Amino acid sequence: MRFKGIAAVAGAECSKLSAQIKTRVTLAACVVGPFAFAAAMRVQNSLPEDTLFGRSVKESGFALPLVVLGFAALWVLPALTSIVGGDMFSAEDRYGTWKTLLTRSCGRSEVFAGKVAAALGFSLLALGVLAVSSIAAGLLVIGSGPLVGLSGAQLLPSDALMRVTFAWLSVLPPMFAMTAIAILVSVATRNSAAGIGLPVVAALTMQLYALIDGPEIVRQLLITYGFGAWHGLLTQPPYHRPLVYGTVISGIYVVMCLALAFRILQRRDIAA
Repeated sequence: MRFKGIAAVAGAECSKLSAQIKTRVTLAACVVGPFAFAAAMRVQNSLPEDTLFGRSVKESGFALPLVVLGFAALWVLPALTSIVGGDMFSAEDRYGTWKTLLTRSCGRSEVFAGKVAAALGFSLLALGVLAVSSIAAGLLVIGSGPLVGLSGAQLLPSDALMRVTFAWLSVLPPMFAMTAIAILVSVATRNSAAGIGLPVVAALTMQLYALIDGPEIVRQLLITYGFGAWHGLLTQPPYHRPLVYGTVISGIYVVMCLALAFRILQRRDIAA
């Protein structure tokens, strides 16, 4: 496996993604969505009081990106990871291009690593765009007033901005884990619909389990546990244990899913 080969595959995949309508629409939605939500909160009287920081969404612009993050962690982020990761490998089966791809100077290991890098890179890009757009929408539309944290302490704008930024960064490991699941399904099923849909269904199932009164140890072993670990960053003092635990669990999912996907791809008869 050569770095030059991996970089060539990743560059080619990024070029293909940049030309696809679905990626452009997805990133555009990540930019426009938070501003539309902020504008709606600005003009209407009712507030999303049943969500964390929903009561403060008109008082501090730092509350808005946290409300967006709470909603996105439940429904949006799993879908963002599957849009590209779930189609990254199965697209080659759909178009019958595996033989052409593997007869070039890159081997299966380099192709796999390059495609994984492109899928993870898109997840990082989508999260970054959504985070920046949410913070910008909150500050520009609502304002930069101080934020009241979960423990009742008032956070100054500089402190609030830092914690909101770290809150968004904290969901990157579970996003990578969901991307790895999408890649595994894409490789195993050779079907883009399954690669995109099944990881989303799995994430929703995990979220539903978190709402029932089940064993805590099972809940902590789910990827979705890491999506809510940012709550500890908004307390005084901050509580980091759930974040560390969720990051470790997400890392285990990434390693296991990618290792299994690589094993399946290595043993596959491309001519079949």
